[in-house]
Amino acid sequence: MLVKTKAIVLSSLKFQEKSLIVKCFTLSHGLKSYFVRDAFSGRKSNQKIAYFQPLTILEIEAVHKNKGTLENFKEIKIGTPFHSIHSDIYKSTIVMFISEMLHHSIHEEEENEPLFNFLEAALHWLDNHDEIANFHLILLLETTKYLGFYPDISDMDMPFFEMNEGVFTPFNAISSLTEHESNLFKKLIDLKFDNSQKIFHVIERQIVLRILIDYYSFHLDGFKKPKSLDVLKEVFA
Repeated sequence: MLVKTKAIVLSSLKFQEKSLIVKCFTLSHGLKSYFVRDAFSGRKSNQKIAYFQPLTILEIEAVHKNKGTLENFKEIKIGTPFHSIHSDIYKSTIVMFISEMLHHSIHEEEENEPLFNFLEAALHWLDNHDEIANFHLILLLETTKYLGFYPDISDMDMPFFEMNEGVFTPFNAISSLTEHESNLFKKLIDLKFDNSQKIFHVIERQIVLRILIDYYSFHLDGFKKPKSLDVLKEVFA
């Protein structure tokens, strides 16, 4: 089946000497993996590699056999040329981390247009703004809306957030955040991209990030802590 769709690059893995295996989140078919033959050979190899930077938004034409095997691109072009994301060290570190989080979080080969549209809009925002210290925190929390485990905020006046059920409670259970951690989490829930920047100190931001990674671990089977986490902490220390 020939498919034309937008796609967000989640990961690329070198295969043998010259080829790539690229995992994308597509608008039309959810998660798909593609084989790119001879990505590292020929005069246009640098151009080919540039297509597959983390969270690059592509417009693709591809052959989907839908047999659980690697698919093949027929045509690729940049869907959204970013101006700053891949040249700014802070932004490039954020997208490397987010792409790894999404790589371990999105598993369905089915359309999730609301999630795709949210991620596309968020990346546009990141590319066009400079106050971005809490961007990744807000994005990861908002993404849980589309993955099915956004916190129940109906009892946010309660002092403890229980991670397993995703609810605020009056009781400090084994899987609950401390009252201090719960208050930081409440601050995050109230944030939007445009009003977020001075709300957390560095240590608080690291606490909230740990909470989010733990929260993903509670709700996604087989979730792995991103290898780029240490790089992110180093850059934003």
